[in-house]
Amino acid sequence: MKKIVLYFTLAIISIHTSQAQLIKDILNKAGQATSGNGKNLSNEDIISGLKDALRVGTDSSTKKLGSMDGFFKDAAIKILMPEEAKKVEKTLRNFGMGSLVDKAVLSMNRAAEDAASGVGNIFWDAIKGMSISDGLKILRGGDFAATDYLKSVTTKQLTEKFRPVIETSLVKMDATKYWKDVFTAYNRFSKDQVNTDLTAYVTERALSGLFYNIGLQEQKIRKDPAAQVTDILKKVFGK
Repeated sequence: MKKIVLYFTLAIISIHTSQAQLIKDILNKAGQATSGNGKNLSNEDIISGLKDALRVGTDSSTKKLGSMDGFFKDAAIKILMPEEAKKVEKTLRNFGMGSLVDKAVLSMNRAAEDAASGVGNIFWDAIKGMSISDGLKILRGGDFAATDYLKSVTTKQLTEKFRPVIETSLVKMDATKYWKDVFTAYNRFSKDQVNTDLTAYVTERALSGLFYNIGLQEQKIRKDPAAQVTDILKKVFGK
C-alpha cells in the first residue's frame, strides 16, 4: 500500500513539474520574438524597428508624393473626378469643354502634392503610439502589416489633421476655382445637381495615395537589404 501511495505521489509531482516547465517555456516564448533570420529580438528591438520602418516609409512617401507630378503622373494614385461627378465630366467633354475638367483634375493633384510635402510630422506623431502587442502582430504579419496597422488606428485622426492642410492647398493651387468653373459650366446643360465636398474628397484620395506608397516602402524594407537603411532595420528585417 505504501508503495502505491509513493508511486502516486511521484506521478503527481512529475505531472506538476512538466506543467510548470511547459508554462515556463510558453512565457519565455512570449517574451521574445524571432526575426526572419532566426535572431532573437527584444520587445524594444521590435518596436524600434517597426517604428523606424514606418518613419522611413512615410519620409520617403511624403518626399516622393510632395514633389511635382508625385500624384499627377502616378496612375495608381492619380486623383480623378469623383464617381458622382463622372456625368459632369462626360457632359463637358461632349460639349468641347474638356479643358475645364483637365484643369480641375490637375489642380486637385497639385493640391495633394503641395499638402503631402508637409505632413510627415502628422504621421510620425501617430506612429509613436505603437504598443508591444501591436508590434508582435505586425512583425509576424504580411508585407503591409505595419502600414495596415497605421491606417486602421490613425485614419480618423490623420483625416482631421490633414483636411485643413488640403483645404489650404486647394485654394493655393486654384482647385476650388476650377471646381466651381466645372460645375457652373455643367449647370448650363443640366438641371441635375451634383454636390461633392471637394476638400473631403481630395483629403481621402491623398491619404489613400500616401498609405499606398508607405505600403510599398514597407514591402521593400522587409525584402530588400538595400532598403534597410538603418542599423535597427537591418537587425529586425535583415536576412
